[in-house]
Amino acid sequence: MTDRTAPVAHPINALMQARWSPRAFTGQAVTAAQEASLLEAARWAASCFNEQPWVFVTARKDEEGFAGLLSLLSANNQAWAGAAGLLMIGFARTTFAANGNPNAMAQYDLGQAVAQMALQAVELGLASHQMRGFDVERARTELGVPEGHEPMVAIAFGTQGAPSLLPEKLAEREVAPRVRKPVTEFAHLGRYGVPVKV
Repeated sequence: MTDRTAPVAHPINALMQARWSPRAFTGQAVTAAQEASLLEAARWAASCFNEQPWVFVTARKDEEGFAGLLSLLSANNQAWAGAAGLLMIGFARTTFAANGNPNAMAQYDLGQAVAQMALQAVELGLASHQMRGFDVERARTELGVPEGHEPMVAIAFGTQGAPSLLPEKLAEREVAPRVRKPVTEFAHLGRYGVPVKV
């Protein structure tokens, strides 16, 4: 397969350099132990007041709930995510458990938990792909998650497959060069408009 290691300008952790979002999966199962490891990584993410406001509804390919989670995805995402070994829908609890006050950091904290799972997936030899292309209202009503939890993200995990497993347009995206903005476009020294010097 094509080397997808990020062409970094400065040294970073190898897991971060290797993480990317393929759509081609082999259909190989994700094991219960691998799923547990991913969720343990989420468990130890940082969160405001240690609230841990994330909830994940999960199903491995060999479990009954997999088809239901897959059906929530957009048609474009269903076309390739059915070959993943594990699907999840991530929710953010929007209020603090102790007092019911709004938690403005809930979605941010969910993102940190998902980011840690994405890196743990690399450590396990798995790939992951995060999506917003899913039916939020159906996720809200069909998955049994209590009110006050906002469905934010769908995630596919699995063993990366060859781009040839995908339709031509998606296969082209799998091998396109990896491109990011330079640090000087998003990091500012002291105030906006003064690029950092790196």
